[in-house]
Amino acid sequence: MNYVITPPAQVGIPVLPAAGGGLFPVHRIYCVGRNYAEHAQEMGFTGREPPFFFLKPADALVPVAEGETGVIDYPTLTANFHHEIELVVAIGQGGRDIPAAKAAEHIWGYATGLDMTRRDLQGEMKKLGRPWCIGKAFDQSAPIGPLVPKSRTGELLKGAITLGVNGQTRQKGDLAELIWSVNETIEQLSRAWLLQPGDLIFTGTPAGVGAVVRGDVMEGNIAGLPTLRVAVR
Repeated sequence: MNYVITPPAQVGIPVLPAAGGGLFPVHRIYCVGRNYAEHAQEMGFTGREPPFFFLKPADALVPVAEGETGVIDYPTLTANFHHEIELVVAIGQGGRDIPAAKAAEHIWGYATGLDMTRRDLQGEMKKLGRPWCIGKAFDQSAPIGPLVPKSRTGELLKGAITLGVNGQTRQKGDLAELIWSVNETIEQLSRAWLLQPGDLIFTGTPAGVGAVVRGDVMEGNIAGLPTLRVAVR
């Protein structure tokens, strides 16, 4: 193919070396909004509303190797930069109209991720009834730890999910508390989009989201997955 400019490189995230290593090629990043009840409440909502989704570009990912501390820049245009710890699901087998009972068959693996948010910009867009892209889909908005195959972890249905900032716990929950389970989320997503191998799903964050500033170090943990450490500069 004779491209008129150099095409961008394929975005990939490392697979945990102890699980075989290599790179997982990323296609799209889907994110689930308000998928823990207490987080929905802290954002001003209640109940089990129908799931809704937004996307981030693949090049918003900031891969962080096991045992290392990743670095992200404090973004422009914001004075209220928030952390959101999330279980990330990697799709290995695509499909459309996938029933929840079969959804786990489409999962390749899992990772710990951060859905970083320019909360003030997101809030402004909400008030105006406009898309959230400027608050959610900016550069370096998706730090992510190494991917671990489902063949190694088993299906992650429960387990602690926490985030600390400078050693102080901010967010704490359990994967079992997801309003829409991973399998239900895959079912709903695959009705709206043809899921592809390489898609990632950020599945939602527990309560306790809050601001970080330059110099802060975030540490995210999900039971069964490597710790994700990220510093803000």
